Amino acid sequence: MRKIVLGLGVVIAIIALTIVLFFRQEAYQLYKVVTFFDAGAISENFRGVKNIFPTTTVPKPEQSQPFPMSSQPYSLIENFQVHDSAVVTKAFLDQTLTDALIIIQHDTILYEYYGNGFSASDHHIAWSMSKSVISALFGIAIAEGKIKSIEQTVTDYLPDFAGTGYDKVRIKDVLQMSSGVGFNEDYGDFNSDINIMGRYFALGMPMADFSKKLRREREPGTYNHYVSIDTQVLGMILTKATGKSITDYMKEKLWSQIGAESEAYWIKDKSGMEFALGGLNATARDYAKMGQLFLDTGKWQGRQVVPREWVLASITPDAPHVMPGKRDNAVLADGYGFQWWIPEGSKGEFDAQGIYDQFIYVDPHKDMVIVKLSSNYHYKKDRKRVFHDLEIALFRKIVEQAKP
Repeated sequence: MRKIVLGLGVVIAIIALTIVLFFRQEAYQLYKVVTFFDAGAISENFRGVKNIFPTTTVPKPEQSQPFPMSSQPYSLIENFQVHDSAVVTKAFLDQTLTDALIIIQHDTILYEYYGNGFSASDHHIAWSMSKSVISALFGIAIAEGKIKSIEQTVTDYLPDFAGTGYDKVRIKDVLQMSSGVGFNEDYGDFNSDINIMGRYFALGMPMADFSKKLRREREPGTYNHYVSIDTQVLGMILTKATGKSITDYMKEKLWSQIGAESEAYWIKDKSGMEFALGGLNATARDYAKMGQLFLDTGKWQGRQVVPREWVLASITPDAPHVMPGKRDNAVLADGYGFQWWIPEGSKGEFDAQGIYDQFIYVDPHKDMVIVKLSSNYHYKKDRKRVFHDLEIALFRKIVEQAKP
């Protein structure tokens, strides 16, 4: 028995030594993924993604175009109402571990706040707000003729996806999170598809390989089911059609065009492919630029960057299963465009969202953009989307209180 125990100890030691010598980075990344959202580390992890994962950089443009700062004093609302209950704004910002809050109206910053050690120059992971940036790049590629039509299918551009859940699925259905592919997006479930994908990615495996493992669950274009991998497939189509990486295409067609204040970077896998579904990192002010760009229907300082028609289509649901409101043909009550959300009860507003309470909220009627970045580690226990509803209520109250 002693020899068996000793032998097992030797085997374990050899395995551990092999991991240290040959898979040190992968083991570190896997550990960081599993502990990424722990209360004591989440803010620093959201700021320091570049120190954990391989990344590729979108450089700062030679000429930046910062937002002007308002010279008028601004008082943030003290409270707001949700379901007849009053919520104290400061307490809510603290509870959700708000890393940044920017309020912009008429192209001018009215209010700017940073918490948890963040500053205006710090990068913050976007998570699924990245999807809305991919949408912008996709619209540009269509305008340039790189992608012929959203009525084409995934396999028109990615023939190696034949036989997978994406075989012959319209690009439009993928854009609207209606691909019909089965996927469990529950971040609170350790064994959900999204969490398995996270651990898979932590080992540096190509996301294309993971995407091909997914299978059809229902008829495409009939049911709005949020599947993060849909955006990864869009990213692969984008790189195939343009012949450029997402990073290079974003540098040329977007980042330089809007005069970003800082560089951005994308997490990438071992194949060099960007984590399109949620791997963008930028500053709060540059996220605000994306909101301003879509508020102004794709124009930046009078120059059309993203086609106007694409912006309008991106924020306008056009079928029953993507309309805002509780419905039988969708999982969530929010509506959906082309990788942009339309909140339930929307009167024209729309937003980009990311897990752990990341938002770019846009209200065209008051000409406002609100960016809120957070490290809300309570998020994974919020199965009823209470935090989401509170965030939207906060933004709506801020807009309501704003002058025309």
